[in-house]
Amino acid sequence: MQKWEYVTVPLLVHATKQILDNWGEDGWELVQVVPGPNPDQLVAYMKRPKQ
Repeated sequence: MQKWEYVTVPLLVHATKQILDNWGEDGWELVQVVPGPNPDQLVAYMKRPKQ
């Protein structure tokens, strides 16, 4: 059975693509994006298979 590890990542609206690309290069897959604590911030939930 596949096991996963998870991480939450703060996203700045003006740098979202760059942040997601950097995490994606490390094998993280975006699961969901939700509003952050202020209007200029989002929070990404990411997962990747455990090694």
